[in-house]
Amino acid sequence: MFVEFEKMAGNSRVWLYQVDRDLTAEEQKFILEQTKNFLTTWAAHGADLSSSVKIFYKRFLVILVDENFASVSGCSIDSSVHFVKALETELKVNFFDRTNVAFLEDGNVFLEPLNKIKNRVSEGIISGDTLTFNNLVKNKAELEKSWMVPASETWLSRYL
Repeated sequence: MFVEFEKMAGNSRVWLYQVDRDLTAEEQKFILEQTKNFLTTWAAHGADLSSSVKIFYKRFLVILVDENFASVSGCSIDSSVHFVKALETELKVNFFDRTNVAFLEDGNVFLEPLNKIKNRVSEGIISGDTLTFNNLVKNKAELEKSWMVPASETWLSRYL
């Protein structure tokens, strides 16, 4: 069951997928339409899942599930991963590359490979004040409050 993102509970569980390039307006529209269709029928052991989707900064696909309504199961999680993999294939993007760290500068997201972070700090491209994304947030409340944080407040501080 699809619910508007803003109406989802703060403790709704988050699945966050970072894409390897900016999505075009057409691609975003396609993803949102396809994901809404998927969420309309998404279920766990026959129980509808109260869920939502939103794209942030042309780079992040966020899916929420309100487990107060019904809990997700391993099979339902697998089906959502297969769905995102299908989007990946259709759009020729990568939602599952965990070797890039996303940063925000002047409203734009840029990615840096993990193995180049130290060099980017030395070059002054990344500083303690540079906003980075904590893609390990667990729920909507964390997404809203602590998804974007200064690099100095993350594991990146060891390079600063």
